[in-house]
Amino acid sequence: MLQSLLLLPVETQIFYAVLGFSWTVYLWEAYLSYRQRSVYRTTTHVPQELGKIMDPDTFEKSRLYQLDKSNFSFWSGLYSETEGTLILLLGGIPFLWHVAGSVTARCGLGPEYEIAQSLVFLTLATLFSAVTGLPWSLYNTFVIEEKHGFNQQTLGFFLKDAVKKFVVTQCILLPVTSLLLYIIKIGGDYFFIYAWLFTLIVSLVLVTIYADYIAPLFDKFTPLPEGELKTAIEDMAKSISFPLTKLYVVEGSKRSSHSNAYFYGFFKNKRIVLFDTLLEDYSPLNNGGEAQAAERDEAPSEPKTKAKNKKQGCNNAEILAVLGHELGHWKLGHTVKNIVISQMNSFLCFSLFAVLIGRRELFVAFGFTESQPTLIGLMIIFQFIFSPYNEVIRVAPAVCFLLPLSPSCTAKTELKMSKIFIKISAFVLDLSR
Repeated sequence: MLQSLLLLPVETQIFYAVLGFSWTVYLWEAYLSYRQRSVYRTTTHVPQELGKIMDPDTFEKSRLYQLDKSNFSFWSGLYSETEGTLILLLGGIPFLWHVAGSVTARCGLGPEYEIAQSLVFLTLATLFSAVTGLPWSLYNTFVIEEKHGFNQQTLGFFLKDAVKKFVVTQCILLPVTSLLLYIIKIGGDYFFIYAWLFTLIVSLVLVTIYADYIAPLFDKFTPLPEGELKTAIEDMAKSISFPLTKLYVVEGSKRSSHSNAYFYGFFKNKRIVLFDTLLEDYSPLNNGGEAQAAERDEAPSEPKTKAKNKKQGCNNAEILAVLGHELGHWKLGHTVKNIVISQMNSFLCFSLFAVLIGRRELFVAFGFTESQPTLIGLMIIFQFIFSPYNEVIRVAPAVCFLLPLSPSCTAKTELKMSKIFIKISAFVLDLSR
């Protein structure tokens, strides 16, 4: 069979190699997920290592939730892989490109207006992805998340939010893509350098403006009120010279009861954002829960032996512990190191793209026999041809963690993190006394 494949034209070999690698990765990950689901099914009691920090009820809820999420991930992943395969086999990409060309032709734009056709193609492709992914998103939100008590959205809010996300994404994606394509076309022999610098600038700008201008389009941000928690966070930040300028609380409770926290900003302008569901004394879900509890207490038919509902979120000491971990990564320079490594990888990919973009067989392999559009070249090379390399990069941190090949990757890093945690933990201990 292998000899028969080697006798095929190189374009056909490339096509089936891409499909084969994609399914190989999917089946391997599906196998690993199957093994994990077996653990979820059989581990019905709290492991001894967690006995002192997790009660049986919380463990059981977590186990069932993870089991449902894993089952959903299997079926949605199978659909996604099958859909992608059918698109390639049936020539969906060149078909959509021709549809985009027909749209631009009706607007009086010929084939020479490749960037305009590329933008129409990108809009249609993202619209198709949004529509086909909508049922899965609906099921995840209103069946799985609802079943386990996490969902806080109504159907109307969900659909309105989906439309808003699509519009905002297009407002960012289309101008950035058009400029990137223009840079590649006029950049000459060193276009890959200019393209890489452009994507670097765009990524830094988006990271800078996201929380101030983009995120508020979807969620409400308010300053963290003055009090014990704010003072403790500011003192903890000062102890490691973290240049904290603002503390925000985001209204995550209108979407989900899941909690999160993050920081952003460059140089001396760092901000911390806490989800209201993370704050035990701030979460609106606790107010609702207390009101419902009061109604049940007043009802004579309600058994008095019923367990009291736990509060949503963490207390101040727990919040400081969560932030301490994140700030420890900043103190050790992990954020900067990740950015540098990411940009080195991006530059390497653009360099290889410059070498491969002129190879006609890559375009022919995916149905483009008459033209070689730049956007299609980016899609083919970055998404398909680089897929083995992307998988290596994706699993490299896990391999580095499991196999102590580099002292800086394991022991040294963990030792440094431990020292930072010990220093920060003083604030947690002082607060809890």
